[in-house]
Amino acid sequence: MSNTPSPTRNSLEAYWMPFTANRNFKDSPRLIESAEGVFFKTTDGRQVLDSASGLWCCNAGHCHPKIVEAIQQAAAGLDYVPPFQMGHPKSFELASRIADMLPGDLNYVFFANSGSEAVDSALKIALGYHNKRGEGSRTRLIGRSRGYHGTGFGGTSVGGMVNNRKNWGSLLPGTDHLPHTHNLDENAFSRGQPAWGAHLADALEDLVALHDASTIAAVIVEPVAGSTGILVPPQNYLERLREICDRHGILLIFDEVVTAFGRLGGGSASEVLGVQPDMVCMAKGMTSGTVPMGGVGIRQHIYDTYMETTPVGVELFHGYTYSGHPLASAAGLAALDVYQGEGLYQRAAELASYFEDAMHSLKDAPHVIDVRNLGLMCGVEIAPRQGAPLTRAFDTFLAAYEGGVFFRINGEVFAIAPPLTSDKSHIDQIVDGLRAALEKVD
Repeated sequence: MSNTPSPTRNSLEAYWMPFTANRNFKDSPRLIESAEGVFFKTTDGRQVLDSASGLWCCNAGHCHPKIVEAIQQAAAGLDYVPPFQMGHPKSFELASRIADMLPGDLNYVFFANSGSEAVDSALKIALGYHNKRGEGSRTRLIGRSRGYHGTGFGGTSVGGMVNNRKNWGSLLPGTDHLPHTHNLDENAFSRGQPAWGAHLADALEDLVALHDASTIAAVIVEPVAGSTGILVPPQNYLERLREICDRHGILLIFDEVVTAFGRLGGGSASEVLGVQPDMVCMAKGMTSGTVPMGGVGIRQHIYDTYMETTPVGVELFHGYTYSGHPLASAAGLAALDVYQGEGLYQRAAELASYFEDAMHSLKDAPHVIDVRNLGLMCGVEIAPRQGAPLTRAFDTFLAAYEGGVFFRINGEVFAIAPPLTSDKSHIDQIVDGLRAALEKVD
């Protein structure tokens, strides 16, 4: 018999929380009742600075009044429209504006409801693209070690974070993985893209030699890996991946669920880093975290292939009940208005240098073994306790929270990605809060 208490009305017990130590949390809950700007307000009245934009998503800060108003108006006027064989104006307008934001000929947007759904959609679109071109043997999908692509079966299969994979059996067949680019011996305390590591892209040539290019449909990578602890791409690494994919007819998918909508100081990492993928997965900042929404930006030739090989009827047998939902579309349009009207992409680009210097000032803080950054993303990695991995990071997280700053921890890494509305004083508070917390733990 279980010793866990049975759920009761209004208790914490009934909710099985995701990616959370449930028993620990419910013994000492951290409950938020409201938020505004860059701050949470706890149920006991404390103000806590959000150093992670929620989960990389609240790029315009919390409860931005223009986005809130747009959602309220949308809810009062149109609750739902079936996205199959029906539509509403805002979803088409949002798709057009996102396509205009994306670089090159990423001219089409397919809507989903999360980053996980966006990734699985992109993988299916890639498989279908090759099939419709008469290359149905291209069924293999290549991810990367330490990659995170959501929690669907497709995204988990191409993902490379051990704990996210190990309990679910064999997952999708025919996947393989590139090595990750993290190397403390070569790149510790790098500012921006590290000089070492471009050669790691050549591992794709090894996979082509092993499996044959005729079996490989797509490669998916995060331009800057987020959930594994901010792994910044080495100089020329993404460019070499692009060249190898072109050489062998392989689609290149960028998972920009974290990096799109201003995180690196532009609309997308593709734009900022100057590398053109065939598809871009997006979510999070698309609505500034207010209403769940995701999407895939798709190049012209992929869309054309579906249209040209399907003379009548449904071209893509895939979609979701809530694709392009009216409330999400209204939130997305309002978020884009805020990003543009308040110059938040430019603000992020201008703040990046101050952010970099502030984060690297933690180099001499207790336990810190690396600081790495790009745009308004930074990973501060600490040494684990001998024989007790993850405990030092979690204790530091708790100390920082009690001190008034919320941090996102990924293993032994503090992943810092403040709202684009932050100013220098907020950056200073983040640094001071993390240093003070590190000094309190052994």
